[in-house]
Amino acid sequence: MSDVANIKPHLERRFVDRRVVFWHDPQGQYASVVDSLGLPGVTTLRVANDEYAVKYRLLHEQPADKFLIYRSGPLPAGVGNWLLDLELAYGVFTADRSSLVSEELGLTAEGIDAVVARHEKFFNAGKRVETLKGLLTAEDDVARLRAKMSAVVLGQKEHSLLEIMRTLLVEKSKGQHSKYNALGDLELADFLWLGAASIYGYESTAPSVDDFVLWMFRAALGGFKSDRPGGLQNIQLDFASFRNDRRSQAAMSILAKQASADLDYTASIENATFRDLVADDLFEETDRKIIADLARAVTEQTVTAREVADVVRARQSSVWIDGYRQLYAAIDAAADLLSRLSTIDFTISAFDEGLERYRNDWFRIDQLYRQFTYARRSFEGPNPLDALRDLVEKTYTNKFVYELGNAWQKQVDAATSWQSVVLRSQRLFYGDYVEQLLREDKKAVVIVSDALRYEVADELRSRIRQEDRFNADLEAVLGVLPSYTQLGMAALLPHRTLKHSVDGKTVLADGLPTNGVGPRSKVLEAVGGSAIQAETFRALTADERRDMFKNNRVLYIFHDVIDAIGDKPGTERRVFEAAELALAELVDLVKKTANANATNIFVTADHGFLFQDEALPEQFFLSEKAHGDKILVANKRYVLGHGLKVDDAFATFTAEQLNLDGDIEVQIPKSIHRLKLAGGGTRFVHGGATLQEIVVPVLVINKKRKSDTRLVNVKVLPDTDKITTGQLVVKLFQAEPVSDKVQARVLRAGLYVGETLISNDPPPVLTFDSSSPEQRDRYQSVQLLLNQDANDYNNRAVELRLEELIPNTNQWRVYEKAMFTLKRSFTSDFDF
Repeated sequence: MSDVANIKPHLERRFVDRRVVFWHDPQGQYASVVDSLGLPGVTTLRVANDEYAVKYRLLHEQPADKFLIYRSGPLPAGVGNWLLDLELAYGVFTADRSSLVSEELGLTAEGIDAVVARHEKFFNAGKRVETLKGLLTAEDDVARLRAKMSAVVLGQKEHSLLEIMRTLLVEKSKGQHSKYNALGDLELADFLWLGAASIYGYESTAPSVDDFVLWMFRAALGGFKSDRPGGLQNIQLDFASFRNDRRSQAAMSILAKQASADLDYTASIENATFRDLVADDLFEETDRKIIADLARAVTEQTVTAREVADVVRARQSSVWIDGYRQLYAAIDAAADLLSRLSTIDFTISAFDEGLERYRNDWFRIDQLYRQFTYARRSFEGPNPLDALRDLVEKTYTNKFVYELGNAWQKQVDAATSWQSVVLRSQRLFYGDYVEQLLREDKKAVVIVSDALRYEVADELRSRIRQEDRFNADLEAVLGVLPSYTQLGMAALLPHRTLKHSVDGKTVLADGLPTNGVGPRSKVLEAVGGSAIQAETFRALTADERRDMFKNNRVLYIFHDVIDAIGDKPGTERRVFEAAELALAELVDLVKKTANANATNIFVTADHGFLFQDEALPEQFFLSEKAHGDKILVANKRYVLGHGLKVDDAFATFTAEQLNLDGDIEVQIPKSIHRLKLAGGGTRFVHGGATLQEIVVPVLVINKKRKSDTRLVNVKVLPDTDKITTGQLVVKLFQAEPVSDKVQARVLRAGLYVGETLISNDPPPVLTFDSSSPEQRDRYQSVQLLLNQDANDYNNRAVELRLEELIPNTNQWRVYEKAMFTLKRSFTSDFDF
């Protein structure tokens, strides 16, 4: 009965679309069960040397009835088989297992039975067969059948060599081999390696995944060059897919590290220069070598800042960039800083000239130093920039901070009063920026960020302008002296007079204390305003923030991140990390105030600061102490008191010279010198008269009604309209420099016929982010390799598409396109 149960469903399926089924059973093994099949509506006839009678009955006596014609024993050959014409018309059924399985699969291509017979173990598992049937199509040949069998074994739907090999590479990266072993156990491994030989060009007497990995990386190392007909373009394409597709990126990184060690890649590039390697990102050691050599070249000043910038920009596309982005940024900043300092001239002929030159140019040195230090400190692990750091620290401190401090000090010494023609006084901030708006019945928000140095505010300006519909202009005011928090905060409030309390510990605005958010809010009440801490404001709901803005003509928000971290000895070295945090928080605060309906927003500071990451040598500390009739307050950068004794180590000012009321005198250690005092840090200081401390930023921010940011334009510049080889190189041009409002554009490039991609999969992604005003710096080229599908489209029109990601989706849209004609003299014909 088991034979009947196995065979009956196959016969029933045959009778669905035909009325006659011929069953040939050469061994007669089913002779005893034929009559017991019980096929409904079917008459069973056994052929017993009565072929003519059978044919007559089928065609003339019962031409509409269904018949199962059973024949056992050998068939007569050729014309001796009187039923041959009918067998050819209706087909012949055989009940051997291979034939039954082949029929169940619905495949008719030549050789299917042989595949089934050879892989009996695979087909003995009903679940595997059912899964396989879901992948098959009627047109599948023996190669596709084996490929899809392999996919079933690996537990996936994709059967291309690309996807099968991707799965095995991911498994290999995990140190596992069960899937590959399963292919071997089911006799499919040989088929895999035959495919790898014909499609990829990988041939080995003992093929294995481990061996294939080494062969693949060795081929990549050689640029996939080969004398093989068809070359190694297929593995070149798939290698790019393995590396760039998120499903296998991590695995390929692991395999690359293993292959690099096996191939002794580090030794092979020992004598290469960073210039030789700039276009290579096969192994992680390349980035390490480039960084080490580039840092050495910058330290030895054998490379220009322009070339460093070009190398750093080129390396942003390295697959290893995430691990080294900070180091590249640090080297770039260091090269720019050292280049600027090599030609800097600190000749200052007037007080106002020094202020102008700092706010227009010199502040960049402080900015680059911060960016270098922050980037270098952000890198975790053994740092290859130690020698470069030593040079930057030495040059920045001695060449810039100290020399600039000395040159500027001459102008400070010559000043009879603390005022400027080119910079308005910080004390006039409220009247110059806020009061005018209130007169026009407008409202304002003032964000005061403690120790927001001018160079940090410049970066903040850029970040805010990158936000859609936000405009920000950076201005500067002359900070009060001493440049410390209480006096700077008080100067920003509405007032007519500023003076110190009798003990010098509190600053009074029109007689009211200003030491803290509460007292400052009290001062603001007189003009219909109030004050709040940034943390409190950010914690409010959107409705609560809108109500607060609605109920106040002017709102002061006090933000303290940089000073809070920098002004403590235990955390002062993290001041540049604090600056980075402050930048992010201030952008968020500006957006939150704008969402609370504010359109006139100001960001300013109470003072700037001096900072050097390296511990200062003794010569930067004064051996002298301030002396006088009465010392009220002594800080590392200023002294308050009465009857202060004039000393060449100090600049001495009366309250009147500083535009303060009262009779308290002020002394400032000259240049960047500090007083030796217990407590507090020594690297981060403020209170003195250096340009870094007293050029105070004012960001004037407005939110517009219409969008004002856009992506940079990119053009395709083809050299030809024909594709005659297996690849196409196209030049792309970024039409303008990127800026705050013209932002970088990310595109992917591919060749298509209709919706069929015939080049690299996934398509290569390019970033157009050059800020260079020089057109020659804004060209890029993309190399597209034709895949196997391209073979079907020779002499056809092909479309190059540049596509961009639709915001907030995973979908791409066409940005730019160009048409080509595919005219290859020959094509490859590999399939799997």
